Amino acid sequence: MKLTSVGVKDIKFPVRIREKNGDLQETVASISLHADIPKRYRETCVSTFIGVLNKYQDDMSVNILGRLLAEVQNELQAEATHLEMTFPYFIEKKAPVTRTASLMEYPCRFTGSVGKDEDFMLSTWVPVTTLCPCSKEISSGGAHNQRAEVNLNVKFTGFIWLEDLINLVESAASSQVYALLKRPDEKYVTEQAYENPMFVEDVVRRVAELAKKHSDIYWFSVSAESFESIHKHSAYAFIDSNEI
Repeated sequence: MKLTSVGVKDIKFPVRIREKNGDLQETVASISLHADIPKRYRETCVSTFIGVLNKYQDDMSVNILGRLLAEVQNELQAEATHLEMTFPYFIEKKAPVTRTASLMEYPCRFTGSVGKDEDFMLSTWVPVTTLCPCSKEISSGGAHNQRAEVNLNVKFTGFIWLEDLINLVESAASSQVYALLKRPDEKYVTEQAYENPMFVEDVVRRVAELAKKHSDIYWFSVSAESFESIHKHSAYAFIDSNEI
């Protein structure tokens, strides 16, 4: 019986991710790597996958994925190879008033294929604050706000940094989210959100507008889920650039 593909799935692996400032960030990724099964080498596939991951773990970036997948493809003489790597990425953020520093975690994912359908995609999930325009308009003493999560997936030419994608998303919301705020910072972000009310649809549209203007992004999808503070349900919106 002919198999379609073979590989490793959800292996936890220490990797170093290249940061925009030139440093390397150590993190732990969950990696799935598989190849369209060759008739020969079936018994050596797993060792090939692990060996290649070991080779590239010390300096992982979007640019590395093509070489990593091409090496697996060449060693196994496979028609195509595919990789999905999900990992937490940490960025130091300073509070807007007191400049208190704290680390924010952003789940990120590299996805790539070489061979029949060569393609690469970068994804990130970014927490933001939204404040309801309707609530603000009808209320005399405030407006309800909530934390939302925006998922941005992009295909690109050249090179793109995770930091740039995260900044793009954060600039499109009512306010950013921080790991640590002191009282002057809380006042600032509360008032900032109040002055910048946005429905979840507004956030998605704004992220899409910014992604569309980015010279290196040729396809994107963006979704946002707002964890409503006065409703039992979440609010949700989605845009695919192919449908704009």
